Amino acid sequence: MITNPFLPKLNLPPDAKAVVIHGDDIGMSYSTVAGFPALLDAGILSAASVMVPCPWFPAAARMSRDLRDHPHLDMGVHLTLTSEWDEYRWGPIHRRDPESGLMDKESYFHRHEADVWAHADSAAVEAELRAQIETALAAGIDVTHIDSHMGSLFHPRLLTIYLELASEFQIPPFLVRPDVPHMQSGNMPPEDAQTLARLVAQVDAWGVPLFDGFYVMDLDRANGGWQEARAVLSALPPGSMTYLIFHPNIDAADLRAFAPDWRARVDDYHLLTDPTFRELLDELGITVIGMRGLRDAMRAAS
Repeated sequence: MITNPFLPKLNLPPDAKAVVIHGDDIGMSYSTVAGFPALLDAGILSAASVMVPCPWFPAAARMSRDLRDHPHLDMGVHLTLTSEWDEYRWGPIHRRDPESGLMDKESYFHRHEADVWAHADSAAVEAELRAQIETALAAGIDVTHIDSHMGSLFHPRLLTIYLELASEFQIPPFLVRPDVPHMQSGNMPPEDAQTLARLVAQVDAWGVPLFDGFYVMDLDRANGGWQEARAVLSALPPGSMTYLIFHPNIDAADLRAFAPDWRARVDDYHLLTDPTFRELLDELGITVIGMRGLRDAMRAAS
């Protein structure tokens, strides 16, 4: 058994199966904000991240301020360089400069990660990401971590920026121990996979928390999330930290209007407010952790 080195820092036994139950895309729409207090009250969601460039960010920020004393509030920044929907779009908050390479021909963020990698200027990426973090902090959010919308920052050229910002703000970046064969199976060029693996290995040596695995709940389903979550959680090895990603939304008109995968997002919401999910975690011996604890342990170590 290999024990994740951050488990002892969280006062967990070496054979713990630790999981962050994460809610993505908060502030993307009304449907992500309206039900969020109930998610916190249910006590299953252990971390979430907010999309600063999106129209409902101000509401998400106000909600975070109102709930700042809630014991389960753990909010990071979902660093955003893509805008994927057909008719619901957002763009840069730092500067809308066509020369930055951050925007498509419609003057919004690119829809696909590959277009970000091909066109975005590195300096413009750094300025935009910094603006998103600083905007969240200025809005009163106690930022616990950063992660990457659609994985657009997990590219050799952009990952360095991501890691430098994490170091500057002393907040953990979502990172998984590299699996080069898996990265290459996703059509990543071999040289890029090797470079990413080297970068992640370096930050591991610096004392940055790394996850042993992650899983994104299927967004192509209409329901069936309960069986999917049970299968994932049942397979977790002892001594590991895992990042389990949900996209919880209440069933609302705005969500149905722009998101073809709205059923899965609503199913995620029902899962995370269902008391039997907590019973499942207890049955499987899962320890739920948040990103705040990792942030505090990382800051203490540095």
